[in-house]
Amino acid sequence: MTVRVLVADDQEIVRTGLVMILNAQPDIEVVGAAADGAAAVELARRTRPDVCLFDIRMPVLDGIEATRRLAGPDVADPLAVVVITTFDLDEYVYAALRAGARGFLLKNAGADMLAQAVHAAARGDALIAPNITARLLSTFAAGEPAPRHQPLDPLTDREEQILTAVARGRTNNEIAGEFHITLSTVKSHITSLMTKLGARNRVEIAMWAHQTRRL
Repeated sequence: MTVRVLVADDQEIVRTGLVMILNAQPDIEVVGAAADGAAAVELARRTRPDVCLFDIRMPVLDGIEATRRLAGPDVADPLAVVVITTFDLDEYVYAALRAGARGFLLKNAGADMLAQAVHAAARGDALIAPNITARLLSTFAAGEPAPRHQPLDPLTDREEQILTAVARGRTNNEIAGEFHITLSTVKSHITSLMTKLGARNRVEIAMWAHQTRRL
C-alpha cells in the first residue's frame, strides 16, 4: 500500500529535498506541499493524506498549531503528523508532541530514517529520533508542574514492561522479539495502556512514563 504524504516547510530548498527523497521511495507518494502552516492545514483537510510531515517553525501558522488543528485532542478524526526540525533542543518540540504529533525527526536524519518515520506514523506507531528520545522526553518532563495522574486500573507487570519499552523508542516488532510475544499481543497491550493512561498514541505513553519517573 502506498503511503500518501503531505510536506510543509517554509524553506523551498528543504521542502523540495524532502519531496524528492520521499517520492524516491517505492511505496511513498507526496500528494501535496505547503510553505506555511495555514496552507498545510487547508491542504491536509482537503486531501486527507496518510501522514503529514511538518516543520515546526513556519510563517502564518507554526507547526505546533498546525499539528494541534489536525491531530489535537479535540479533533474527531485526527491525522498522523510527524514533526521534523533542525535542532534537537528546539523548545517547541515538546509542545508539538503534546499537540498530537506522532513522531519527531531531525532534518539530518537521512532518507532511511525519514521513510521509517513515515511508515511508522502511517501504521499507528511513533518514531522519535533514537539518539535523543530519552533525553528529550526526560528533559521536558522534568519541567512539568506535576506528574500525570496514576491510572485507576493499575498496570499489569507486562504492561509496565511494554510501557518502558515504548518509552525507550522500541518498535512493535522489537518489543515482540524482546519479550517473545506475538505482534498482535504487543498491539493489545499498547491499546490497553492507552486506555488506562488516557493516552492517544505511543508518544503520549512515552511522555507519561517519563513524567511519572518510570524509567
